[in-house]
Amino acid sequence: MKMETLGRCPVCGSEHHSPYLVCKDYTVSQEEFTLVQCPSCGFVFTNPRPTEAAIGAYYQSTDYISHSNTRQGIIAQAYHQVRKITLRNKLKLINELSPSKGKLLDVGCGTGMFLSVGKADGWKVSGIEPDPGARSLAMKETGETIQSSILESYTNETFDVVTLWHVLEHIHQLDATLDWLRQRVAGHLIIAVPNFQSYDAQEYGKYWAAYDVPRHLYHFSQQTMRALLGQKGFRLEQTLPMPFDSFYVSMLSTKYRDGKTNYLEAVQKGFQSNQWAKHNKNNYSSLIYVFKKI
Repeated sequence: MKMETLGRCPVCGSEHHSPYLVCKDYTVSQEEFTLVQCPSCGFVFTNPRPTEAAIGAYYQSTDYISHSNTRQGIIAQAYHQVRKITLRNKLKLINELSPSKGKLLDVGCGTGMFLSVGKADGWKVSGIEPDPGARSLAMKETGETIQSSILESYTNETFDVVTLWHVLEHIHQLDATLDWLRQRVAGHLIIAVPNFQSYDAQEYGKYWAAYDVPRHLYHFSQQTMRALLGQKGFRLEQTLPMPFDSFYVSMLSTKYRDGKTNYLEAVQKGFQSNQWAKHNKNNYSSLIYVFKKI
């Protein structure tokens, strides 16, 4: 598999980094990948990593639920039940930010479920999804044309709300994508990513499912997210929890560690993670960042 090595930190540009953790790809390849940390800004990233041309092979699994809509297995069924609630919460958030319900762009829209609920609620929706299978499902779900490439799409358009739900950590051309986003956002930019400073990340270590190597190229904290977007002219307005993620991630993490899912432990750890976050700087398993262009 063709690999590439980053010589500089994607956040601060430092040429120095040190090994942070070695994690295994439990979803597809069973290969191990190294995470490194920048000593200057604390950013953690997968390095080396598969090239953009090679990464597609690491998404070829029915376990990658957001691309397939599979309902096989208890974890997948739980994912779909929780998704009904999270879709309502996401819709509530964008309606609060933009009550006039203008133009919505979902980058990395997967199978199009968020766009579908947005459209039904009166939004003018657009989407981008690189994965061909997921894109086909999204077009069927929404009745809209879904674009395949971020940097080549909507180059003359702006949107009232642009969302990336667990997408930014997957993007190879991070700097160029953030520049592109700055040109597309007329109102708010919403980014949801895992938080490697959460309780469940610390508890499960190399087995923490949200490291999800090599598909997750970057591993964000609140500090590095604020720094990265600040450089591109965005001001952080809100940081919001995704409380269900700690349970889902803990289920997968016990499976990776033990070879089978420990549901009782996952519920306990998920609850403990959320309680811990309330008293530790809002460090939930995953966080939603709401930015406004400066």
